[in-house]
Amino acid sequence: MPYRHAGVSLWIKSGVDPAEVAARAGHSIAVLYRFYAKILKGGQEHSNDLISRALAEGDKP
Repeated sequence: MPYRHAGVSLWIKSGVDPAEVAARAGHSIAVLYRFYAKILKGGQEHSNDLISRALAEGDKP
């Protein structure tokens, strides 16, 4: 089990979409968020950066 947890944690930290991680791990999204909430929460800054970049690109002519 520790290897599975480490693998799922690695996928999340690598930026794999949580829905894809859940599917590959055989979890529902709810289970993924319940057990990996700390890791998923840590990606907020990265997500904010991605959103900011996309918004900035949308402003370009």
